[in-house]
Amino acid sequence: MDVGDSPLLPDSILYEIFLYLDHVDVLSVGLVCRQWHAVARDEFLWKELFYRYYRVSREVPRHPAAVSWYEDFQRLYDTIPCVEVQTLREHNDQVLHLSFSHTGYLFASCSKDCTVKIWNNELAISLLHSSNMRLYNWSYTQFSQFNSDDTLLLVSGVFVGPRNCTSGEIAVISLDNFTLLSRVRNKPYDVFGCWLNETNLISGNLHRIGHITSCSVLWLNNAFQGVESENVNVVKRLFKIQNLNASTIRTVMVADCSRYDAPDLLLDYKEQLAAAAAPYQVFDLGSDSEEEEAKPKQKGMPEPVAQASPDGGSGTAEDGLQQFLDDILEGRVMPVMSESELETKVAELLARNRTKPPELNQLPTSASNKKKYLIFSTGCLTYSPHQIGIKQILPHQMTTAGPVLGEERRSDEFFDSLDHVIDIHGHIIGMGLSPDHRYLYVNSRSWPRDCVISDPMQPPPIAEEIDLHVFDLKTMKEVKRALRSHRAYTPNDECFFIFLDVSRDFVASGAEDHHGYIWDRHYNICLAKLQHDDVVNSVAFSPIEQELLLTASDDTTIKVWRSPRTVRIHHARKPKPRKLLFSWLLNQQS
Repeated sequence: MDVGDSPLLPDSILYEIFLYLDHVDVLSVGLVCRQWHAVARDEFLWKELFYRYYRVSREVPRHPAAVSWYEDFQRLYDTIPCVEVQTLREHNDQVLHLSFSHTGYLFASCSKDCTVKIWNNELAISLLHSSNMRLYNWSYTQFSQFNSDDTLLLVSGVFVGPRNCTSGEIAVISLDNFTLLSRVRNKPYDVFGCWLNETNLISGNLHRIGHITSCSVLWLNNAFQGVESENVNVVKRLFKIQNLNASTIRTVMVADCSRYDAPDLLLDYKEQLAAAAAPYQVFDLGSDSEEEEAKPKQKGMPEPVAQASPDGGSGTAEDGLQQFLDDILEGRVMPVMSESELETKVAELLARNRTKPPELNQLPTSASNKKKYLIFSTGCLTYSPHQIGIKQILPHQMTTAGPVLGEERRSDEFFDSLDHVIDIHGHIIGMGLSPDHRYLYVNSRSWPRDCVISDPMQPPPIAEEIDLHVFDLKTMKEVKRALRSHRAYTPNDECFFIFLDVSRDFVASGAEDHHGYIWDRHYNICLAKLQHDDVVNSVAFSPIEQELLLTASDDTTIKVWRSPRTVRIHHARKPKPRKLLFSWLLNQQS
């Protein structure tokens, strides 16, 4: 059968073809109907149907793991977790976050009802344990994460302190007997916190320096802070990072680089690399590159005056600051700046060296295979998070042993510099890593293209459409065009986190339009919308079975979704025993 000689089948017939071929042996079909057999075996026809049905660009190659176009069509149709099989109603307020254990046997949920619930992930999911954190003056629980060997659960929440001041706190719960092992302060609360290894977790603290300038300190904490604390360090300072223009560090996570050269799925085929959007690029905040010069200039802010250094290079941050102060004293800076504008300018000049690559002698060797990145959202223009900061964690920093305040610093290194900064040009509302930690997926709501921020306390308006960006952490570049389908409506001063999750082949996200969404990572297409009655805050794939997905919503429910294939398998009727032919003959003779 030649594709050019046969008319293109409409979607309705294609659907019937698929159902027919899925339930009947293809060889048996061929004995009954040669046309069906030809359709099933014709790879060119299935390729044509695939591109037309899913509206995929013909430049996109077939999924690297697929043996045939028919198999890939079947994968996208039959293995998407889009069938609702169970609704969990044990929470009595908004459900904010979901997380699976690494084995997939358990998952945890956090809620505005101030409980963290742990569930048994069986065919029929059941509640295993519930901890009420109001006993510790918490307002609500917002995030959880299992450690790598699934023996401990990190729970992050909002803590109400003296005079009703809110801050963050992290609790560590043992999964052996569900006892509370330790509590760690976490400021601001949307740092969330994360595990660095089996027994050490990362928390944050915030110190105000000026009106809109601050310092974020990231701490490494031992999960077990008992009697041995008198003789052994239970905390150690990891990094001290300067914040500009009312920004803070939020949403910390750790990426393990050990699998970068053998990822589950490579996303960098040529046409999508060429389509990478120019505004989303990695740049060096301390460089004099063209990217930096092309950034929009701030209104009413003078350009820093760079002095030539003795070796012919540009002046240091201290030189620029001194020149700037001299200009103020001699009246060369016009118009006169307000106190906030002056503070912003001084902070920018002090942070000229905020980003620089790690020194070569500090990089771990490839044989050690222990390279890890600390990833977080941050900013430099306004308080809304619009940049991703990346800082390498060195092997000697992965334990609380050693000086509590970390290694000694040079006098000119009061703050730690970042290794990389990725600018999103929009409000970041969610981040997630692929299972191999090679790719970072980022939910953001974009700013107007040519916007200029003159007041850090008044960020630009944000779009209702959510863009889902994909960055390769090996090259630090965007490798996919932004995915779109989901929407959000809250303004930038009320914007909240919408969690996403990534499996081997799919990526899923919540949205404020009362749906969860699923996309295919390879083809960059939206495959399913999952209905709720309110905002969908979080989604989570089972780490061992990507055909199982959970969604959590403000409607107080957790919904369980399975693929059509697994639903058929789990609910298949047992075949009735067939009567033997000779028993029928005996009945006829009698």
